Amino acid sequence: MTIEILQPGVGETPGDHYLPASPETVRWGRLPCETDAAVLTVAPGETVTIDTVSHEGILDDQGKDPRAFFASHGVAASEVLHDAVEIAASVTRDPAADGPHVVTGPIRIEGAEPGDLLKITVVKLVPRVPYGVISNRHGKGALVGELPRGAGNVSVFSPVVERDGELFGSLPVTEGGERVVTFPLAPFLGTMGVAVAGSDRPHSVPPGAHGGNIDINLLVEGTVLYLPVQVDGALAYVGDPHFAQGDGEVALTALEASLRATLRFDVVARDDALAEFGEVTGPLVRTAEYLVPTGLDPDLNAAMRACVRAALSLIRARWGLDEHLAYAYLSAATDFDISQVVDIVCGVHARIRESDFAAVATAGDAR
Repeated sequence: MTIEILQPGVGETPGDHYLPASPETVRWGRLPCETDAAVLTVAPGETVTIDTVSHEGILDDQGKDPRAFFASHGVAASEVLHDAVEIAASVTRDPAADGPHVVTGPIRIEGAEPGDLLKITVVKLVPRVPYGVISNRHGKGALVGELPRGAGNVSVFSPVVERDGELFGSLPVTEGGERVVTFPLAPFLGTMGVAVAGSDRPHSVPPGAHGGNIDINLLVEGTVLYLPVQVDGALAYVGDPHFAQGDGEVALTALEASLRATLRFDVVARDDALAEFGEVTGPLVRTAEYLVPTGLDPDLNAAMRACVRAALSLIRARWGLDEHLAYAYLSAATDFDISQVVDIVCGVHARIRESDFAAVATAGDAR
């Protein structure tokens, strides 16, 4: 299996629309707000193929020159994305005040209004390059003050390798050694969000009710993210593409690498959303097996409590369980996973198995 280098406009773009990443269609370090103009408008139910660009290799502390950065790891200039080069050279970002992430958008979805849910279905995710980077930098990560050792930043280059038709990231046992440690790829978008009200653009790092940098690794192909719409048209955006991430994302970043994403955008009207899920105040994920409410807070313990409350609210609204029975169910049958602990605001998500409630009547289904 060979990964084609998906330069802008090269390769398949299966969506109803194609949105490249360019200085005109991205923001770097900040997220869109209500006063930002849409770069694309779509009707509910339409799909968009979106090029996303990883921040790894374009940041100031990496030289802000992706051709030179990746050349140092043996990557030919022809395998470096042209849009990454252009963004690094021409998009303004304040390293002291802004986040690292590049987001493509915003996309206006016709008819979306505050109170509705924006439903984003992940139709397809395709690697644009055969390599990525995992970083522990700026004294951040789960072990602040311990790693990275010394004053340096650590960015670990990871080529993608193929084995029996499957793709894997690869690492050596010791620096410079043979890459014998492998782990499977499971691509997803770390950032999926909607614009916030007002004229202040949020920092790209902390997630919130708007979504943003939620880093939930369940959001692979075939899954759905519901977000409460904050402004007319929703003004959706995506970025922070990952090839793989462990829950926690402890070193600071996942295996960061650019993806071409095809997404479908739908609008769930407020009355329908309330009937199916109750009041949704933050990101809600749906996989083939689970409904996944979330909790977000700078304090991990508070994020856990927020997630439990969101899970209780969802179960009671959708299946009508008494509160004490819903609480008992969560304790006996639901895993609460740490999405990440490195994005200022920590994330916890709960995996509620829908099949456990197969015999219970539910409200209308917004799948």
